[in-house]
Amino acid sequence: MTKYILAFVLTSFLFSSCKKESEKFTSAEVTDYYPLEVGKYITYSLDSTVYYINFNQQATIIHYEAQDRVDAQITDNLGRTAYRILRFIRKDASQSWAPSNTFLVVPTATSVEFVENNLRYLKLQLPVKQDFSWKGNSSIDTYTFNPDVRYLEDWDYIYDSVNAPLSINSLNFDSTVKVFERDEFLGQDPAISGTQYAEKNYAVEKYAKGIGLVYREFLHWEYQGITSQSPGYTGYGITLSIIDHN
Repeated sequence: MTKYILAFVLTSFLFSSCKKESEKFTSAEVTDYYPLEVGKYITYSLDSTVYYINFNQQATIIHYEAQDRVDAQITDNLGRTAYRILRFIRKDASQSWAPSNTFLVVPTATSVEFVENNLRYLKLQLPVKQDFSWKGNSSIDTYTFNPDVRYLEDWDYIYDSVNAPLSINSLNFDSTVKVFERDEFLGQDPAISGTQYAEKNYAVEKYAKGIGLVYREFLHWEYQGITSQSPGYTGYGITLSIIDHN
């Protein structure tokens, strides 16, 4: 009897282990959350945060509508399939769309690369599972190439709220994933008298299965104590939230 009980326990353990291993490595494809097809578009509400170069300035938020369109399938400089994304903006629906920027997206077997202003970001990475993290800015030379982007050094991208439902601007999505990228504050609160330096970095993105990027929030600013040679705040920010798609 004892040996039968032992065999049953061993079999159950092996079955459970196999099941756990299967669950551990089962995840969505990255392109499930970033589908690419020529003609696809997503329209966003866009709030742009700017800091004008003058003394005692405050952050100014300018509102636009933006539309990202998959314009063409091309080949990147490594011979890989890539997609050109064109961004158009307008103040509101009463105006015509005007070209604003061009991006490159490279879907691979394990990741989605996004190139903006010659900076390559690793936006999504397998496996798509809770708390998985990767170095999303590892392809950016933050020192020798462009010291202005040193704040992007060593960011840990982390999956959060995987396969979660989400509502944005009255649009409902059954399955989304949040990519938490950065929440960092350095220095001393600029509101404190005598502060000479402060820096804020915050970034998060949300993707809906079958749709793509549905929300993005990014903010970077630096504060240098206001003097005759220093403008105080410098930086920029952007908030995108989906309002339409095809």
